[in-house]
Amino acid sequence: MREFVYYSAKARTSGNFGDDLMKAGRMDIVCNVIIQAFFISNQVREDVHLHLIFNGPPNPPMHLEFISNKDMPISKKDVAGLIKRMLYKCNEKKKNEVFPGCFIEKKSFTKLLKELENKGRKIYILDSKGDNIREVKDLDNCVFVIGDHEGLPRKEIKRFENKISIGKSTYFASQTFVIIHNELDIRNL
Repeated sequence: MREFVYYSAKARTSGNFGDDLMKAGRMDIVCNVIIQAFFISNQVREDVHLHLIFNGPPNPPMHLEFISNKDMPISKKDVAGLIKRMLYKCNEKKKNEVFPGCFIEKKSFTKLLKELENKGRKIYILDSKGDNIREVKDLDNCVFVIGDHEGLPRKEIKRFENKISIGKSTYFASQTFVIIHNELDIRNL
């Protein structure tokens, strides 16, 4: 299973955002990330586990989790609607499965990364100064951590040594998912 964490510093943490996704803490970027993480031509990838951490107003942090499966209710047309419905269904005290494979809970970026690390997952932080992904030998059992256009919280990621890069160019966050998927596809991982 390919596992990703996407951190958004300003994505809204309630479902009452309107149709202007840019004004909702760049929820347009989040929608593109979901599409690129799960969709390939004429099908949904069956091997993806995506964590979204929203740290914007009014009620941060929120952890939205998507585990691909055949019953997952994601369609390209209504990704924003799915996110809205999930945010409305957040239970402050426990993790809530809103739809098959779609969960929401109150959880911070730091807590999520610690949990993944405790499960034995190798954390790879996407960083332009990191090792080129094509030169990294061990990409099995790892989690790729990607920030929005504002990046990742520096003080929280300093403790992670494994930093990788997808090249010298700066890409949109959603494009990063495609490049990583391509590298893993080439390696049959």
